[in-house]
Amino acid sequence: MLEIQKRLTNTFYAILALPATAMGFALSIQIAALSWLMRTQYNLDLHEIGFVWAAGPLAGIIGQPIVGLISDNVWFWNGRRRPFILIGGSLAALMLFALPNIGAINDFLGIGNIIIVAVFVALTLDLAINISFNPTRSIIADVTPEGVPRTKGYTWMQTVSGSFGVLAYAIGAIFGNYFLIYFGVFLVLAFSIIPMLFIKEPRELKHSLDTTSQGDNSTDWNQFLKLLFAHSFSWIGVQTMFVYMIGFVEQRLKPTNDDETGMILSISFLILNAVGALLPAFVLEPITEKIGRVKTHIFSLFFMSAGYQGIVLFGNDKLLLWIMMAIAGIGWAAIVSLPFAIMSEKVSKGRMGFFMGIFNLSVVLPQLFVSLVIGYFIEQAHDKTIIFIISSVTLFISALMWFMVKEGNGNLTVKTQNISTH
Repeated sequence: MLEIQKRLTNTFYAILALPATAMGFALSIQIAALSWLMRTQYNLDLHEIGFVWAAGPLAGIIGQPIVGLISDNVWFWNGRRRPFILIGGSLAALMLFALPNIGAINDFLGIGNIIIVAVFVALTLDLAINISFNPTRSIIADVTPEGVPRTKGYTWMQTVSGSFGVLAYAIGAIFGNYFLIYFGVFLVLAFSIIPMLFIKEPRELKHSLDTTSQGDNSTDWNQFLKLLFAHSFSWIGVQTMFVYMIGFVEQRLKPTNDDETGMILSISFLILNAVGALLPAFVLEPITEKIGRVKTHIFSLFFMSAGYQGIVLFGNDKLLLWIMMAIAGIGWAAIVSLPFAIMSEKVSKGRMGFFMGIFNLSVVLPQLFVSLVIGYFIEQAHDKTIIFIISSVTLFISALMWFMVKEGNGNLTVKTQNISTH
């Protein structure tokens, strides 16, 4: 074990954050460039783009819960998380390289249907991301003590990953999506492999177990299910914007060429994610200490709904679009930070991996619904403003549903025991 890990230096925390950053960067590229590529390079209709995006949620349903459970109970290549990070990161980099070359891959294989190739590449990319995301988060808990050191580990992860996510959209806006994709190939590969040379995983883990004889007795299923439904509506609104915003931009802003379309989208997502990266630690967390996480989350969702509605009313100008995206970013900051903290208070600590997998369904099932159902109606609609109407309404419904979620639980009693993997 290196001295920086023994002493838990800031350098070690920064290195520890890089694998999660790699997966976040790959996801940012997917958001920034996938719809743009499918539309401009391969001339897919909006509902066909939805089919391509449906591959990711399918991978998420399968990937995160299974990999999370397996990585808890295996040991090879001197680690339990290391193998999945190395394999997933390498595969993600390879699929990023394949994204702008889908046409060439289709011609080489002689398949004759570019949608099939695009779905395969998107599915493999998202599966690779899902293979790695759970282990990149779990390894932080594995190598840091409980309390302040572990909190610091996740704070660094959020800060580093969020900053590089903003960088991804900045690169796309300044240098174009093709440069972003090829830059991402090298970054994802480097951030997945190099940190594993400096991090030593423990052979034994401390698991939290309920003092009750049945592990689920301390889980508030009523509150947990209400939380899942509320969070699901948030993701319907978010995913509708991510996947189909290109149709709105093409119709309302009438960009002169494909590069301008990509630039408008990249700056929009850059602004959204910049707000999303900065607000959780510096604004939302202090507010939660005063009024609680649930109320903070509700108010943030109302802001996001209002931002989307502002785009419906004033989205004929790029500057106004970007201002409204900044307002929507308040809700995005909450969505990517607060629900997990709220959820963790409602469930058994001894089965957190299981509940993380279930919680992930509140993200991926709405993504599937957006791709397979909402995409059809958007394609048929003459006015693509419907994209942000749907987003605004579903975020508003989500905010209302969050009123049914109670603040805190705080009465889960746990003990720890060492579990060794052989």
